[in-house]
Amino acid sequence: MKASEYIITFNTKIAKDVYKMIMQGDTSAITRPGQFINIALDGLYLRRPISVCDYDDQTITIIYKVVGKGTEQMSKMSTGEKLDILTGLGNGFNIENSKGRPLLVGGGVGVPPLYKLAKELTNPIVVLGFNSKDDVFYEKEFKEITPDVYISTADGSYGEKGFVTDIIKKLDNYSYTYSCGPEPMLKALYDCTTVPGEYSFEE
Repeated sequence: MKASEYIITFNTKIAKDVYKMIMQGDTSAITRPGQFINIALDGLYLRRPISVCDYDDQTITIIYKVVGKGTEQMSKMSTGEKLDILTGLGNGFNIENSKGRPLLVGGGVGVPPLYKLAKELTNPIVVLGFNSKDDVFYEKEFKEITPDVYISTADGSYGEKGFVTDIIKKLDNYSYTYSCGPEPMLKALYDCTTVPGEYSFEE
């Protein structure tokens, strides 16, 4: 874990109540896809935990949904503002466990930590679930990594109507799973797959 100051270089809305923020600073404590950071915000006692979507030697990218005072405050921040952040938190995903062809499954705000993971794996299959078309984000970015990207929406307004498991039941060419999302999704995934995998709880 490491505490450092970061400068916001990008912060914009990319879907319904969903924002993308890029921050410049020390990323040396982040060692694996799937780790998270804790952000200190003025006037709020508790830090806000946010999954890391992507990172390099100088920047951290996060995608967050406005659900309360903290994330609403973040959505209004501008380029050049500074944030006090703890990095290197959480175990992250172990890419060495992936054998054969990995399946990445994300639901809602559980999608972001899978992006960096997808970049570090070979030929992954990606299944992403959202409530509706307005909630979909990062489809294009994942398709730049792999052609096998599937989208489900609960209301059927985009992609396949239903849940991620409805798509997964039609797939049979994966050997390991990585997933992040709400607990009901993770339980449904566990019930419909027989291969080993890693589950990251967004909460």
